[in-house]
Amino acid sequence: MSVRIRSAAVEDDAEDFVRAHTGLAAVPYVPEIRLRLITPGAGPNAVPDAGGDDRVYELWERAGRLPFWACPWAGGQALARHVLDHPEIVRGRTVLDLASGSGLVAVAAALAGAALVVANDVDPYALAAVSVNARANGVAVRIAGGDLLDGTPSQQVVLAGDVYYEEPLARRVTPFLSRAGGEVLIGAPARACSYLPEGVFEQVGVHQVPAFLEDASSKRTTIYRLSKHCVT
Repeated sequence: MSVRIRSAAVEDDAEDFVRAHTGLAAVPYVPEIRLRLITPGAGPNAVPDAGGDDRVYELWERAGRLPFWACPWAGGQALARHVLDHPEIVRGRTVLDLASGSGLVAVAAALAGAALVVANDVDPYALAAVSVNARANGVAVRIAGGDLLDGTPSQQVVLAGDVYYEEPLARRVTPFLSRAGGEVLIGAPARACSYLPEGVFEQVGVHQVPAFLEDASSKRTTIYRLSKHCVT
């Protein structure tokens, strides 16, 4: 397990970068939460504007990698909505938000009453975005940088929005989730290309979520729970 510790100077620079290239806006499907986003839109019926693609590619060039932390991805929106609608899932428990991106799911877990929320990502700009977004919503989220996937999660609940979009990641994520000792929930949008394994998860909810950088303006997104008896 590789966890990177950031210096205060690096953290400040990354947070300045996040603030400089995003605006604070309500998340379309979870308007209770405001995040620093590339797409300004607000309210449950908001749809990202047509110029969003260009701004993402520009930010991609500036940041050196795709800015997952600046977009309201369908998997995270659906999972955050599910957590807020069912706060008993996390209330009083320790929570890991894996591949946190913007920190949307982590913020939702904190608002729902989690005892401790840890947000993990490998992108330093994502970690900065989580810090900025947590403060914007008045919640505390602990940051854990680096690649955790060779380890074992110690938290009572593991949440992961949209982690089955590419095969190399999917091959590592499923064993990691299977080592969790508590409840595991993921948000998975319906896509032509998905690497969600069969026989490992059970459906617990379905949402039609406003989509960004997808092939449609909204995505059918399913919340799945890890079936312990199905994982070897």
